[in-house]
Amino acid sequence: MANEVFLYALSTCPWCRKAKQWFADNQVPFDYVDVDQLTGAEQDAAAEKAYELSGARRFPVAVINGEVVAGYNPSRYLELLKSGGW
Repeated sequence: MANEVFLYALSTCPWCRKAKQWFADNQVPFDYVDVDQLTGAEQDAAAEKAYELSGARRFPVAVINGEVVAGYNPSRYLELLKSGGW
């Protein structure tokens, strides 16, 4: 079973950079969006989705196999990836 990982991030956020690096270092395929690099309605929609998922205005927001992890939390990332067959 392949894991699905999506990350809502900010290009200026050090914790977001750490999250991206963690997935890359562990060879976990992931997609991401740097919300602050979007414009207009696209930025508003991505920011609102991240808020809806996490319940707060904080980044990064990782969605791993449908489960949300707000903030940088490698142990939780690992737990969800393993439950997805990684």
